Amino acid sequence: MPDPLFEPIFINGLEIKNRILMPAMHLNMCRNYEVSDRLVDFYSERARGGVGMITVGYASVDELSAHPAHIGAHRDEYIPGLTRLAAAIREGGARASVQINHAGRYNHSFFLLGKKPVAPSAVPSRLTGETPRALELDEIGEIIQNFAAAAARVKEAGFDAVEVLCGTGYLISEFLSPVTNHRTDHYGGSLENRMRFAVEVLEAVRRAVGSDFPLLVRLNGNDFMPGGIGRKDLQKFAVQMAESGADALSVNVGWHEAPIPQIVTKVPRGVFGYLARGIRDLVSVPVIASHRINDPATAREMIALGECDLVAMGRALIADPYLPLKALEGREDQIVHCVACGQGCFDNLFKMKAVECLCNPRAGFEAKTAACRAEKGRRVLVIGGGAAGMSAALAAAESGHDVVLAEGKSRLGGQLCLAGAPPGREEFARLAIDLSAQVAASPVCVRLDTEVDEAFIEAVQPDAVILATGGEPIALPLPGADLPHVVQAWDVLSGKVRAGRRVAIIGGGAVGVETALALAEEGTLSAEALKFLLIHGAESAEDLLELATHGRCEVVLVEMLKELGTNFGKTTRWGMLQDLKRFGVQSHVASRVIEIIPEGICIEKDGERMKIAADTVVMAVGTRSSSALKEVLRKRGIVGQVVGDADKPGMIIDAVHRGFAAGRSVV
Repeated sequence: MPDPLFEPIFINGLEIKNRILMPAMHLNMCRNYEVSDRLVDFYSERARGGVGMITVGYASVDELSAHPAHIGAHRDEYIPGLTRLAAAIREGGARASVQINHAGRYNHSFFLLGKKPVAPSAVPSRLTGETPRALELDEIGEIIQNFAAAAARVKEAGFDAVEVLCGTGYLISEFLSPVTNHRTDHYGGSLENRMRFAVEVLEAVRRAVGSDFPLLVRLNGNDFMPGGIGRKDLQKFAVQMAESGADALSVNVGWHEAPIPQIVTKVPRGVFGYLARGIRDLVSVPVIASHRINDPATAREMIALGECDLVAMGRALIADPYLPLKALEGREDQIVHCVACGQGCFDNLFKMKAVECLCNPRAGFEAKTAACRAEKGRRVLVIGGGAAGMSAALAAAESGHDVVLAEGKSRLGGQLCLAGAPPGREEFARLAIDLSAQVAASPVCVRLDTEVDEAFIEAVQPDAVILATGGEPIALPLPGADLPHVVQAWDVLSGKVRAGRRVAIIGGGAVGVETALALAEEGTLSAEALKFLLIHGAESAEDLLELATHGRCEVVLVEMLKELGTNFGKTTRWGMLQDLKRFGVQSHVASRVIEIIPEGICIEKDGERMKIAADTVVMAVGTRSSSALKEVLRKRGIVGQVVGDADKPGMIIDAVHRGFAAGRSVV
């Protein structure tokens, strides 16, 4: 039976070899709008990985539409760079497309040399904190022509298609939404009027590129904005876009400031497919589904069930550029899945850094990290089979070294297994499985259930050692810390300990918050139970919401700092804090635990002391390095590198990247 994922499809006469597309994502790899070598290397790798079509961008249409780290398409001087990028993608075997867009009120005056961003109306942006300037009628006409001119440059540069972004809270969707469009002229008011700008942009682009050049539209299936435009009106908009010349519709979700999580790990795989299906039922052009589609099985099922004609895999192809080729060749067990952490691909943008990836230390560094064999193979001992250790072992083996990976437990994964324990964080446990599969497919010799000591090192006789023994939880020296109802968060997350009904958690960092949510969800309705009760009308929607968010535990978080979860990335933190409220977790910030008593804990807050009753007290106060073997290595005069938490407790992305660098550095 043919695999629906690898059946060719045509978009306005353009044949695409399979149903996997890489959508446009801002990578922050350009300078002064110029296509860089780094950008070309990044996309060349994805093209070689077997994807059907790659859409780059977004690209600018005028000076107010983007900032200099975006791809430029608003002047002829950028055509040579665009030509080089198109050629690289096509040489890799993929079709090449460019998304053009105007940021509208989502741009920053900082990037515009002090000029105000523009929008349909002067409505402040929660994303930027700025109030844009309302566009005049003649300016609207100019922007429409700028879209057309940018599309013509894309075609001239040798791309196979162009895509117009009509969603995500940028300018076109700002015209479409009553939240941001308060105009009283023919571009405001009714839905027909609010669609007018998009229609005129599309018609102008079509005239500029001709009838036989593929024109795609990226639009929202739902804005998820309070007071905004919802699913039904966006279906009408999709129909209008198809009638106005769109050859395919790529269905996006949400605005950047929407209160609904869209890309993080708690979002179920393929959950927004229903939005694509709702549009596909109404139009005759191909429909592309997107968001949280990170594995071939999900993509294949969505296409087979008729939810969409193609799937857009963005961060999935950052994590593993060769996902399509692996699926085609029956090697799906070797895919490294995106964990939807946002740490490298999204949080980096807020830091003005180029996109990287927690799962793939090569992403964004393709040329610098190209595989190369060492002049002389060494015997390398990697101690510790967590994220850092597995990354180090794989990198060293790829360089041609003889690698032994020793792990004290009966499986690889280390703290990835803990990170994947809380509900909605399961993808981290998937990464442990994926890296383990990579190790199993490599020449690395794995020794599980192995406690490394001086005798073991003597037996292995390594030329180099990479110490990746991780960390261990810190126990605060508080009065009462040795009482029997005091446990570590790691033991709760690993299932070694079952907490009582009333729980006090000391420490409101990432581990404390994740433990609080894991406990708060215990005893809530499962997804299966919720669906059964809902479709049978067994309980009211309000009661079902209560049962889905209130479990068996009463959880209190105590944190010394003024805020919770400060060591989460920006992409993740806001959703985690929302969930604390949603699941009824109480919190005391700027508070200090004085002692632990049999009845709970005593804290000091604002100069006052208070007691919090608890059957279980959970310590979540941080990690300290576990690197006792450093002294053994020093005594034996062995060259050793210390990586991950064994060196300095940090985030998983740090462990993966530093382990990879250590493995590559062995000479």
